[in-house]
Amino acid sequence: MSKLFNIGFGNIVNAEKITAIIMPDSAPAKRLMQNAKKNGMAIDATHGRKIKACIILENSQLVFSALTPETLLERFRDKTDEQQ
Repeated sequence: MSKLFNIGFGNIVNAEKITAIIMPDSAPAKRLMQNAKKNGMAIDATHGRKIKACIILENSQLVFSALTPETLLERFRDKTDEQQ
């Protein structure tokens, strides 16, 4: 069964498909985000808010979240603790 992970504002991602969660502020992250937008591989789940985290999935898609990586990590840990 897939582990679903809330990334904010009712948006959910399959936790088993997450490769990394990065801050969007660095130049390499910005280039990665720009390329994903250009190639149609970006999913904006911010609901118009500032992008605070970029979630990289196994299939090279990027998901933008308005929550910080630290908040997402807390939610992920809470979710895995519940399941144990």
